[in-house]
Amino acid sequence: MALDSNSTLASRPVKEVYAVSRLVREARGVLEGSFPLIWVEGEISNLAMPASGHIYFTLKDEAAQVRCAMFRNRNRNVRFTPKNGMQILLRVRVTLYEGRGEFQLVVEHMEEAGSGALQRAYEALKHRLGEEGLFDQAHKKDLPTLPQSIGVVSSPDGAAVHDILTVLNRRFPAANVILYPVAVQGGDSAKQIASMINLADSRQECDVLIVGRGGGSLEDLWSFNDELVARALFTCEIPVISAVGHEVDFTIADFVADVRAPTPSAAAELAVPDATQWLAKVHSHSHRLSLLIKHRLQDEKRHLNNLQQRLPQPLTTINQHMQRVDQLGQQLNRNWLQIINNKRQRVDYWSVRLKHPQARIEANQYKLTHLNERLQQVVKQKLTQASSQHKTLFQRLQLNSPLPKITQQQASVGQARNQLDNAIQKIIEQNKADLSQKMRTLAAVSPLNTLERGYSITTEAKTGQVIRYADDVEVDQEITIQLQNGKMKAVRKL
Repeated sequence: MALDSNSTLASRPVKEVYAVSRLVREARGVLEGSFPLIWVEGEISNLAMPASGHIYFTLKDEAAQVRCAMFRNRNRNVRFTPKNGMQILLRVRVTLYEGRGEFQLVVEHMEEAGSGALQRAYEALKHRLGEEGLFDQAHKKDLPTLPQSIGVVSSPDGAAVHDILTVLNRRFPAANVILYPVAVQGGDSAKQIASMINLADSRQECDVLIVGRGGGSLEDLWSFNDELVARALFTCEIPVISAVGHEVDFTIADFVADVRAPTPSAAAELAVPDATQWLAKVHSHSHRLSLLIKHRLQDEKRHLNNLQQRLPQPLTTINQHMQRVDQLGQQLNRNWLQIINNKRQRVDYWSVRLKHPQARIEANQYKLTHLNERLQQVVKQKLTQASSQHKTLFQRLQLNSPLPKITQQQASVGQARNQLDNAIQKIIEQNKADLSQKMRTLAAVSPLNTLERGYSITTEAKTGQVIRYADDVEVDQEITIQLQNGKMKAVRKL
């Protein structure tokens, strides 16, 4: 703007003049430095997708709108085609487009609003449960080889139960099936699924548990991404097969369960063996076992024949053993006679050397009597000393008794308490007198007394400001008049 040399503005000192480009660049730096990457949700409008590969649109809600730009190197990762009216969720950088000096958002990531929020919740719960160890392989249980009872936690009206029963009947019709009916989508479906898993675990009436449903969208499968279901699967002692959706669908239940099946039909195939193959294996093992038994019997028969040929005549063996017994009996008799003679000689020797113990008994009795007399004297002496010490200590205790001091301190405490009560009473009476004086002073200057004498207080109806002059009130302006017994509204007229 050109300024005249005589103008008062021209006479003011100017420190620095900004160029427009510089001002816009600095404003852009301030914006970008003030906002980190943020998430924003809104509706697409004014969508433009030129040949350059960039995407330009306006993001709006019911109260505001802002221009957005998503460049080609970023929109390659978008898995859907943006359209006008679509509700989307964006991760953006706040910036300023220098060419037009307009505030805009540069889009780094775009996703549909509903599924994107669910996906983030799914990833957050998956990360948290993974950190707690619910997905660890160490907690996985092996499936039983030949289960007798199969539990199915699913909707009784769904196609998943029909597929599971069809496969089980075809592969292993001898297996018993127990259905735990639940809702597989909707408000309290996750609570129902977790409750039925806990019920099956408490009853322990099935060998393996299949938990699942047919395919659907992320919203349809969301009950199997619930934390209640995940923790029920983790604490279940029965081996669990997760069969949720199709092969491309993955839920939290798939990661927590002991085995993940791509479909409900595949879960039924994992739960039981094929009866035809099983019977073929049984017949094969039975035939092999028969051959092994037959060969083993033939080997044992040949071994028995060899032993019979090598075995000597039993009568000869018996005679030889009887002769050996006679020899050992004679040798035993000789040894016992020799041992008895030796013991008899030692008894005679010690009988001669052993003296009668009567003399030693009498000597020990004399020593015992003497020691008993000495013990009584020592005990009597110790008792006398202890009694004397007790009397001395009792006399010293009476001289140093704290009872007189306690009585004196109690009297001092009572006197101090009376003084304190008197001082408190004086302070209360003085405060009452001051309060009465202040109340009288306040009543003297109170505006209520003025109102009682016929005066009034006029204020503006909106602001409550006191009006002192008539010129302060405009025509048709509403005012409030405070009287002694209430208020009234009034409007100034010409």
